[in-house]
Formats: sequence, C-alpha cells, structure tokens
Amino acid sequence: MALGRILAAVCSRALRLAPLSTAAPKTREQPAAGRGAVRGRGAAEAGRPPVPTVDFDNAQEAYRSRRSWELARSLLVLRLCASPALLAHHEQLLHFTRRLLGQRLFDKLMKMTFYGQFVAGEDQESIQPLIRHNRAFGVGSILDYGVEEDLSQEEAERQEMESCTSAAEKKDGGTSKREKQYQVHQAFGDRRDGVVSARTYFYANEAKCDGHMETFLRCIEASGGASEDGFSAIKLTALGRPQFLLQFSDVLTKWRRFFHQMAAEQGKAGLDAMDTKLEVAALQESVAKMGIASRKEIEDWFRAETLGVSGTLDLLDWNSLIDSRTKLSKHLVVPNMQTGQLEPLLSGFTEEEEQQMRRMLQRMDVLAKKATEVGVRLMVDAEQTYFQPAISRLTLEMQRKFNVEKPLILNTYQCYLRDAYDNVTLDVELARREGWCFGAKLVRGAYMAQERARAAEIGYEDPINPTYEATNAMYHRCLDYVLEELKNNAKAEVMVASHNEDTVRFTLRRMEELGLHPTDRQVYFGQLLGMCDQISFPLGQAGFAVYKYVPYGPVMEVLPYLSRRALENNSVMKGARRERQLLWQELKRRLCTGNLFYRPA
Repeated sequence: MALGRILAAVCSRALRLAPLSTAAPKTREQPAAGRGAVRGRGAAEAGRPPVPTVDFDNAQEAYRSRRSWELARSLLVLRLCASPALLAHHEQLLHFTRRLLGQRLFDKLMKMTFYGQFVAGEDQESIQPLIRHNRAFGVGSILDYGVEEDLSQEEAERQEMESCTSAAEKKDGGTSKREKQYQVHQAFGDRRDGVVSARTYFYANEAKCDGHMETFLRCIEASGGASEDGFSAIKLTALGRPQFLLQFSDVLTKWRRFFHQMAAEQGKAGLDAMDTKLEVAALQESVAKMGIASRKEIEDWFRAETLGVSGTLDLLDWNSLIDSRTKLSKHLVVPNMQTGQLEPLLSGFTEEEEQQMRRMLQRMDVLAKKATEVGVRLMVDAEQTYFQPAISRLTLEMQRKFNVEKPLILNTYQCYLRDAYDNVTLDVELARREGWCFGAKLVRGAYMAQERARAAEIGYEDPINPTYEATNAMYHRCLDYVLEELKNNAKAEVMVASHNEDTVRFTLRRMEELGLHPTDRQVYFGQLLGMCDQISFPLGQAGFAVYKYVPYGPVMEVLPYLSRRALENNSVMKGARRERQLLWQELKRRLCTGNLFYRPA
C-alpha cells in the first residue's frame, strides 16, 4: 500500500530494530549497558566539586550583564505587556503608530522598545555582538529566524483546508475515514488562533517548503559558529504537506488504541504504558477470532526470535509490528468500535502525494546531516496533537540514524498532555533496547486553549491535563524520570525549556541529589530572549548550560513574533511580576549607590 511504501522509506534510513522483549519484565526496568552508556558515580567522582548553588533572589548578580537603560527598557516593555487594554488593541496601535511616525521613525521606536527587548537584530551579522556578550556571561544562543508570513485568517484557513485534504477525500466530496481528531476542520483552519508562544507554518507549495529548509540550514550553520555546544530548532509542518502528518498520526493512534483494547480484554486497562503487557497466547486467540489472517500467519508474527521468550508483549513490541519490515503490513486492520467492522489501517495516496511525502523526509534528512556536520543538536519542536504522533515517530527514526554516538536529535515532549509520561517512558525504553542515545526537550506546551476548544467543538476527548497544577506535576514527573535515566546513562541529555522558577529549582535539587554535575553537559536550560533573565544569567554564571532563543529579522517582518511575545508575557503574569520587581530593585540599588551608568565588564 502507498503509506506502507512511505513507511518503508522512513524506516529504511534507520538502524534495524534489535530483537525486543528478550528479557523478563523485571530486567526491562533497568537501563541497558550499551555503547558505554552506563556510568558509575562513586569514588571516581568523589573528588569533583559539589553542584553549584544558584541564587535567583540576587538582583545585582542576575542583571550584572545589563546596563541601566536596558533594565529601564525591560521594565517599560514588561509593564506594557501587563496591560490588558493595551494588548487587546496592540495590532491597531502598532498600525496607527506606523502611519503617524512613518516607517523610519517607527523602526527606531520599535528597536528602542519591543523589538530591542525580544529580537537580537535584523540579520546574522548584526546579532553577533549580543551573542558574544551573552556568551561572556555564560549564556549560549539558539538562533531563530523570526520572520513569519502575515496571512489573513481567510487565507490561512484556505491553505490549511487545501493542504490537509487528500485527493481521495476530494473525490469523495470531502468525506474522510480518519478519526475526528485527525480530520481537518474549517473552524480551526487558522492554527495561529489562541497560540501565543509558537510559530505557525502553512503549506503553500513545495518551493515554499524548500525555502523554509534553506532558512533552517542557515540557522544551523550560524548556531554551529555561535557556540561549541550549539542547538537549533525545526518544525516539521514547515517542511511538507501536513496531510501526511494527519494521516500518519491517525494510523499510529489507531494501532496504539488497538493495543489498549486488547489489554482491556485481558483485564489490564488503566496501567501505565510500560506496565501494560499482553499475554501472547491470549492475543493470538483474539486476533484469530477477528479473521484478520490464518492462525499460522498469526503465530509467525509472534515468534520467540522476534518477540522474546517472556510470553508477553508490551507496547514497544506491538509498535514494532507496524514496522514495514514485517510481513504484517497487508493485514493491518483495526476494529471500528462504532460499526464493529474491520477497517484497513493504511490508506492510499496519489503518486504526487507520495512524492510530496518523500520530499518532506528528504528535507528532514538534509537538516539532520547538516546538524551532524557542524556539531549542532537539532530539536524537533512539538506541534498540535493531531500532528504530533507522526512528528514523534519521524523524529524517532531520525534519532535511530543520527543518535549513535551522542544525542544530536532531540524530540520535544509537551507535558500538558495527559499521555506525556507514557510517551517519555516508552521512548527512553526504546533507546535502551536499541542502543541509541536518548535526547529530549521538555516543555509545558503552546496550544492549550486551541486544543481544548477543538476537542470540545469536534467531539473527542480533551488531550490536555485538567489543571495547571496537574501540568506542573506531569512536567516534574517526566523530568524526574529523564534525570534518573541521565544518572545511569552518560550519553542521554535533556533540555529543560521552562520559564518557571519552581521547575528550575526542582531540576537543580534533583541534579544535586543524583550527582549530575553541570560540567557533565547533560542537562541544559532554555528561555526566550528578553524573558526571565533573572533565571538564565544566574544559571550561566554558576556554570550551568543555559541558552536563550535568539530571534532575528527585519522589524516589519517580525511583528507577528513580537505580538506573540507580548501576549505570552501577559499569560505568565506571576513570573513577569517577579521579574519586574527584581528589575526595579536593581535599578533603585544602582541609583542609590551612584552606579546608574554601570557598564558590564
């Protein structure tokens, strides 16, 4: 089948799967000692200095890298961002100010205020002084070309509907066999709606995707020159037609749900993903009763040499069955719980659609090879839940290929999702079994309001944790699990991408308890330029690996980015209020001590 051939193209680039489930369940819970990964932390490390302490309450140290006028600008901008009335009309105010002042004066005003706060400069040359300055105070840079296409809502919706509908669906009058969550809907065609902390790409044509790839390549190259331990970030929706991501996500989700349906039949519902194990004999009997294949074929799928000798099968074993290297592809059907009928899991694509998918995979490969060449870690950003299963699977295939000696490719886990912990634990275990290096970026998530509204409107289960407190608990649970893995695996790494001071304090405490030293360069921290300097710079000056996302681009072309930064500051009022208090505290100290004209050394 067409999608099967595309899946084959994806998987042919990866390392061949190691045999799964060859050990008893108890031994699976321990990290495998592959590729020199396990590291003891005993006498050999006893002579190292302790994990440095970081004081986030010391305003003088936090802003040692900033001149007084920069502190005043930060105070002004963050205060304006806290005004609901101003934010409600900020686009009209920007338009009016530009008409009143003219383009030249408007550009100067922006560079003195919002642009100067959140954007480093207009091009890679002009941002170098800021990069060097931050590096001198222990803070690295993740370059991000901040230019965004300024589409109208109508144009965004049109492009989204066109690019997410297959030729077969158009032929059938728009009817889709995908589940509700993985169908495109006009009301949510503009994916920017309700999103304040993430960039959105819309598919126009293959040439535009090539342009995005070239932009990412320039950022990767520049990041390699900006730091010895650089990072760069990409979005897969920028690299190809999103229809493929929707359909592939639908396939992966149905296959995973089928596993949990079989688990429920065996009385194992409600367990964590890695604790759910199916009895193979009972599973063979259930599949045989469905009439999917002959009993001999079914027994061949579950041979001891491919699935081990434990007599059980877990979700990782189950996912390996969908791999196109097995003979199962032609039998991939799942029960439709509404109709009770068996339906094909893989659907067909036209030749043109297959070519578009291959180009997306090729662009990913080009970016990963460039990152490898210049020594930059590539973070694949998370996106909406209806794209994310496919994004995670494609990222996993990149990790299998490129994370051989160190984690060059990092997957992003959104901890506001109910299944975040399952996703993290499954991928950690897969990396252990197959012997590649696990790399992760942990975020809370950027699409909460949109995801909730879409689930309620279309009629599927809300994928988001019920409360902010539940999301915090999920973040810390996932982070704690990954940090435990880092303790035993010297080649695993994590980026703690958070503006939450409590989360950073939690990370530092667990690093100390686990003996994870900043000189190990396994734990990284990330914040946005112009936000949370009171977290970033104390970390950097104490020797921790911390990075700022550094956007750049012409003033007029980064206005959508600036709008989102203003809205995001308003949405995290607690942190922004504390930041303003520290800024004002340091300004008053300099004024009272005669250091108003302080210049950083």
